[in-house]
Amino acid sequence: MSELEVKAVLRYARISPQKVRALVGAVKGRPVESALNALKFMPQKSAGIVEKVMRSAVANADQKSDIDIDSLIVRNIFVDQGSMLKRFRPRARGRGCRILKRTSHITVILAEGSM
Repeated sequence: MSELEVKAVLRYARISPQKVRALVGAVKGRPVESALNALKFMPQKSAGIVEKVMRSAVANADQKSDIDIDSLIVRNIFVDQGSMLKRFRPRARGRGCRILKRTSHITVILAEGSM
């Protein structure tokens, strides 16, 4: 990560990484203002989560005096799998089936200027 990049990380978000990755491509590489506007009007639960992480990254950039917030773009967003909560559901004949409640680690990297 260079000097003109800033990032924010959300760990253990209670949503499957597959669901978050579905909309990450829509905002990657766009200016921050445009990306936040697009996320605001997406109906998915993950859009609200990614929007919150992106606003946190903008707030982190605001703390650095040498970064111009108006020229920030979304350099990269990646979603990694976190730990899984393992639960059991009762099934027929006394059996139990495992349910995996997946978590995600969402990282947003913002940079100044063009890609």
